[in-house]
Amino acid sequence: MTKKYFGTDGIRGAINSENINGDMFFKFGLASGTYFKSQKKRKQTAIIAKDTRLSGYTLEPALVSGLASAGMHVYTLGPLPTNGLAMLTKAMKANMGIMITASHNPHNDNGLKLFGPDGMKLSDKIEKKIESLIDKKIIKNLSKPEKLGRVKRLETGTNDYIKILKKNFTKEFNLRGLRIVIDCANGAGYKAGPELLKSLGAKVIAIGVNPNGLNINKNCGSTFPEKIKSAVKKYKAHIGISLDGDADRIIMCDEKSNIIDGDQIIAALATRWQNKKMLKGGVVGTLMSNYGLEKYFKKKGIRFIRANVGDRYVKEVMQKNKFNLGGEQSGHIILGKFATTGDGLLVALESLFALRKGKRASEFFEKFKKTPQLLKNIEVKNKNIINKPEIKKSIRLASKLIKGSGRILVRKSGTESKIRIMGESENKRLLEKCVNIILKKIR
Repeated sequence: MTKKYFGTDGIRGAINSENINGDMFFKFGLASGTYFKSQKKRKQTAIIAKDTRLSGYTLEPALVSGLASAGMHVYTLGPLPTNGLAMLTKAMKANMGIMITASHNPHNDNGLKLFGPDGMKLSDKIEKKIESLIDKKIIKNLSKPEKLGRVKRLETGTNDYIKILKKNFTKEFNLRGLRIVIDCANGAGYKAGPELLKSLGAKVIAIGVNPNGLNINKNCGSTFPEKIKSAVKKYKAHIGISLDGDADRIIMCDEKSNIIDGDQIIAALATRWQNKKMLKGGVVGTLMSNYGLEKYFKKKGIRFIRANVGDRYVKEVMQKNKFNLGGEQSGHIILGKFATTGDGLLVALESLFALRKGKRASEFFEKFKKTPQLLKNIEVKNKNIINKPEIKKSIRLASKLIKGSGRILVRKSGTESKIRIMGESENKRLLEKCVNIILKKIR
């Protein structure tokens, strides 16, 4: 299903580009407000949160104006993790929630993620309906003067989100005696992250908590794990937690300064849930999940299914198969027992809960040996280059060469103008050769 504006995870792009500007955000607000108002199931309310990008100050007012013009009442929450918005959308019985963010991208990008009243990301079908409203004449969706929405700022979003997170665990649960480093990527979790851990009694060393509008994800956070690795070593921490710009991803670090990616976190949690009889059905990964993870689950007798890349697609496959755990190597992990979308802080709490009796992080997370993986991201002007005959021929050649000892995956990025080439094999020389066959042809 081809979409005009929405990608694999909302709408995203360079600020003040064709789609990411005040004019378009007014239209996005008007269109999404018009669609959800027509459902007539709730009280015509939208809530908005954002990360810390400077451009949020230009996009948020336009979005609010569009929603209010559609007749939606709007609550703005300020900086808050994406799943905090999803949880509060459901808790407040709002029609919809909108997160203004470009997630792990640099500050010069921005975008939005939309959630329905159930706290779930929207289906392709609903996104297509909203897209059709975006392209209609504005005058057709504008409300009458007496039907315009009202706008209010809520200052309690962070505290409300923390309360919801803590309710998922026993009252006795605490982190006293643990020294934890948390890198908030100068993003949406810069308040909630440290406050949550401190409220549970941990000694917290917080980095990436001084956003200036331009430093989100810059040499910090889950896309730059070297930062958390060096900080854990410097402060002799028991564990490190690294979030991305909207805090829906998590990469961790054990007490030995070993980086723990999403696949390793999923393996550890799945094993614990299986032992506690909490795991339902199996685990959903993605096309990018490490082959070593798949082999580990096969050995453990845990069913494993691969979904398309994007936590929304992971969630859809989880729902279809009635699984309660899934996620991505990048750190998007969905704990279906507690949440509808990825949440770095929730995953951190679930991991810390497993370590509460003095177990070492290195012992908890060391479950399988990763198959060597090589990933190349190539910037392109047009992502449809992937469909050219000569590119397809190079992919077939590389796939034929590596067959039996690995795999090759070539895909369009859903959020950036890039083609991603990923290969896996124990034979590193063959792996590099096969990836480079495709890389050279695209370049």
